[in-house]
Amino acid sequence: MPDSSPLYVASDVHGHYDALAEALRGRGLVDGDAKWTGGDARLWILGDLFDRGEEGVAVVRLLRRLAGQAAAEGGHVDTLIGNHEVLVLGSRRFGDVAFTDVDGMDRQFLHWWVLNGGFEDELGDLTEDEVKWLESRRVMHVVDRSLLVHSDSESYLAYGRSEEAVNSAVRRILASDEPEEWWQLFRELTRRHEFLGEEGPARVRGMLRSFGGDELVHGHSTIPDTTDLEPSQVTQARRYCDGLVLNVDGGVYQGGKCLVVRLN
Repeated sequence: MPDSSPLYVASDVHGHYDALAEALRGRGLVDGDAKWTGGDARLWILGDLFDRGEEGVAVVRLLRRLAGQAAAEGGHVDTLIGNHEVLVLGSRRFGDVAFTDVDGMDRQFLHWWVLNGGFEDELGDLTEDEVKWLESRRVMHVVDRSLLVHSDSESYLAYGRSEEAVNSAVRRILASDEPEEWWQLFRELTRRHEFLGEEGPARVRGMLRSFGGDELVHGHSTIPDTTDLEPSQVTQARRYCDGLVLNVDGGVYQGGKCLVVRLN
């Protein structure tokens, strides 16, 4: 049975601490000091805490602090892994070590991370405990009949046909010292726009059959990038793909809002 407590999601904070805190305050989930006031509510961030804004580490620390405060009141706060988490963690683990991807291209995590909006100070600011916490997060989760993922892509099916299988496979990769496997995971999580167009509904139904849920909720591809809206015009999540999919990425790094969306 679905939980009766409120369920909220947000995504793609991209180092914009103040925007996240303000959005959470607007939902009554935190107070003016960014302390949990949501009682037994549940909050899931759908990945991409880092890059393009300079306060990714502060966002991690906020979410971990809120997780403890929420748990004490019967609530829950957690985050999924997005492609930018893989970039940050890969840069911290492998730095500028060169390797070859499956297409024979030379790659370096640190170089690619900086190109994608990373701030090198953040690598040194992350503690070992914070790294371990990030590496142990899920990449997908079904809650109250909603399949939560970061990317609008079928790529998760490459790692298994159940939530548990996919999350276990990703944890094995993130525990490994194989940059090629890390890079392939990054590439898979970077795929996007696969639920647009005529093939979209069939792809989503395949995901829901494998992993559960009645709808798929994602971030990764901003609403301004997938509509005719300017970032300032986005005020709510976008439902599309025969009503099966909800995009909650308001495009905060493009000047849009950090959307905190209630699902139930």
